[in-house]
Amino acid sequence: MYKTLLFDHYQNPRNKGGLNSPDFSSQRANPSCGDIVCFQGKITLEIVTAIAFSGIGCVISQATASLLSEYILNKPISQISSLDKNFIEELIGMQLGPLRLKCALLPLEALQASLLPLLATPLAKTESEK
Repeated sequence: MYKTLLFDHYQNPRNKGGLNSPDFSSQRANPSCGDIVCFQGKITLEIVTAIAFSGIGCVISQATASLLSEYILNKPISQISSLDKNFIEELIGMQLGPLRLKCALLPLEALQASLLPLLATPLAKTESEK
């Protein structure tokens, strides 16, 4: 039913865990199915330089969080803020019905919720200022 890629990321998630002193953190939950995803990250010069996620839930939500965490590393927050449903379907390699799409979009919603406020805030910290 699910692609091999999703099972690999579900069984062997990348960037799962937490970070010390993250610059951003956000959690989102889907009350209809119980999925939960939390992202934490560090930013230098508006680039995501470290990322971690934690969560519980179905193959789609957790594998998408893992895939998304790999994709966004070393990307500017302005680029991440423009990611959408089409990007997620391309990232996971399949189109989903409305219920499963909600699971796949949960990680993106959690990530963007934590980054959108940062777009309005100067983030020109250098490593020596941290």
